[in-house]
Amino acid sequence: MRIAVYLGLLDRSEQSLAESYRQVAEGHGDEPDIRELTQLLARQCDAHVHALAPIIERYGEAEADDEPERLHADTLSETRSGPVGLIRDLQDLHLLATLAHSSWTMVGQAAEALRDKELHETVQQCSQQLQGQLRWLQTRMKQAAPQALALKG
Repeated sequence: MRIAVYLGLLDRSEQSLAESYRQVAEGHGDEPDIRELTQLLARQCDAHVHALAPIIERYGEAEADDEPERLHADTLSETRSGPVGLIRDLQDLHLLATLAHSSWTMVGQAAEALRDKELHETVQQCSQQLQGQLRWLQTRMKQAAPQALALKG
């Protein structure tokens, strides 16, 4: 079944997103809400990976070499500095979270076709949490942008 391609993508995307949240927590920990919230969101992603484990055991997981060439997400290797750097790092997180969310959507469609109730429930829970992450990221970027981008110098 080709669902294994998306399960592999989803597993790696969630792991990458968790690692990236931790990277941003470390790199922008001086921001009042960033450290705590990104660590919380990383734990949510860890839980998503954990929830995927029995599903991957059931359907398999495609190796990276088996995936279409452009379906991947790289973990943030380092954070940028300053207010504009924070916005850029949040944008990177948003892109990673969007990839994971859209992958959950595709897996959800497969769950319906396969009539797999357990998978469907997992998709609903994880997808809902990712929607919340995306909303927070969007709000936090909007909050940071005026001061960071309107400053002279």
